[in-house]
Amino acid sequence: MGNNLPARSQQFADGESLAMRLPTVRQATEALAAPLSAEDCALQSMPDASPVKWHLAHTSWFFETFLLSEHLPGYRAFDPLYRMLFNSYYNGVGARYPRAQRGLISRPGLAQVLAYRKHVDENMLLLLERQPAGPVRRLIELGLQHEQQHQELILTDLKHLLSHNPLRPVYRATAATGQAQLPRLQWQSYPGGIDHLGYHGEGFHFDNEAPRHRVLLEGFELASRLVTNGDYLTFMEDDGYTRAALWLSDGWDTVCAQGWRAPLYWEERDGGWQQFTLAGERAIDLAEPVTHLSYYEAQAYAQWAGCRLPSEAEWEIAANPLPVEGNLVESGHLHPRVSPSLAGHAVQQMFGDVWEWTQSAYSPYPGYRPAPGAVGEYNGKFMVNQFVLRGGSCATPQGHIRATYRNFFPPAARWQFSGIRLARDPS
Repeated sequence: MGNNLPARSQQFADGESLAMRLPTVRQATEALAAPLSAEDCALQSMPDASPVKWHLAHTSWFFETFLLSEHLPGYRAFDPLYRMLFNSYYNGVGARYPRAQRGLISRPGLAQVLAYRKHVDENMLLLLERQPAGPVRRLIELGLQHEQQHQELILTDLKHLLSHNPLRPVYRATAATGQAQLPRLQWQSYPGGIDHLGYHGEGFHFDNEAPRHRVLLEGFELASRLVTNGDYLTFMEDDGYTRAALWLSDGWDTVCAQGWRAPLYWEERDGGWQQFTLAGERAIDLAEPVTHLSYYEAQAYAQWAGCRLPSEAEWEIAANPLPVEGNLVESGHLHPRVSPSLAGHAVQQMFGDVWEWTQSAYSPYPGYRPAPGAVGEYNGKFMVNQFVLRGGSCATPQGHIRATYRNFFPPAARWQFSGIRLARDPS
C-alpha cells in the first residue's frame, strides 16, 4: 500500500515557502485517500463523521471560498453549486448542505472531486505568483492548517466507517510491536504560582490559542505516562461502568442510554478483548495507552483512581519545555504505542499517541476576539458545551501540533484517538 501519510509541515508564511508547502500538504491529503475505493470514500457512518470524499472537497472549498474568489482576479468557480454543497458550518458564506446527510452525495463522484482539487491547486499557484500581501499569506497558512486538521479527521472518520464492516477491513497494515515493557507510573511535581498560558512567537497559531495571559496555579502532580489498556481493564473489572457514583450525572445518563461497557472499538470474544484498528482487528495490548474514550469515561476513571484530569493550564505548563515529538502520524503506526522509558524526560507521551482530555471547558481566553467576517466562525462559535484536549494523537501531523494547541470535542465524543493522563493535588 505504500506510505500514504502526510509529510511533515513547517509553520512558514512567506510566499516562497507557501508555494512549496501547498502541494506538499494537498498531496498528503490525497495520499490518505489513495488506498481507498470510490465506495469507501462516499460513505458516512454517523452524523459526526464525514465521507472521505467530502473532506477532499471541503478542504478545496476553503481555498476557493476564502482565497480564490476574493483575491484572484478573474477566478471562475469549478462549479458554483459547490459553494453550498461543501460548506461545513460557515453561516456567513451562505446556505449549507445538512451535515448528517453528506453520505447521500453520490455526485459529484470521486474523480470529479479530484478534478476540483486540481482546479483549485492550479489557481492557488497563480495566486501565489502574484506575491500576495501578508494578510492573504496568513489566510493561506490557515487553509493549510485547516487541511491538516481534516487529514486527521479522514483517518478517524474512516476508522469509524470500516469498524462497521464485518469483514474487518485493513486500511494500512503495520507490523506488530509485541508486548513491550511498560515503565512504572511515577508522579512529577510542579510548584504552581503565576505563569503564562497561550501562544507567543512568530509562527502560526489558531485564534483560540491567544491572547497569551497570566494564570495562577496551585501546585499539582502529573502522571509520567498515559493510562493503559491494562489500567482501564482493571476499572472495567471493578464494575466501573455500573457504579453510578463514579460518573457525572450526564455521563451516567449517556452510559445507560448508549449501553457503554468498554471503550469504542473494543469487543469481548472468546474470553478476551479485541479491538478494531486501522490495521484490522487485534487483541488488546495491556501496555498500550487506552484510546477512544469520552470525557465522561476519562472523568469516571480518574474518580475511580482517586485522581483527576489535569486542567489545560497544568497540561500546557508541563508540556512547554518538551520537544514536540512522539508517535504522530509520520510514524506510520496509526495506533497508540507503549510508553518509552523515562530516560530524558519526567513525563512521556505528551505529544502523539492520544489526545488527552483535560477538565477544562472550552471557552475563550481573556481578551479573545474572533476574526471579522465568515472566517471568524472557525473557532469562536464553538466555545460552549465542549471540553479541551491537548497533545495530538497518532493521527496528527507533527508540524501541526504544539504545546498551546487547543482541540475540543463534546463530552460524549469518543471516535477520536482520545485518552487519559491523570493529575492530582499534592498530598
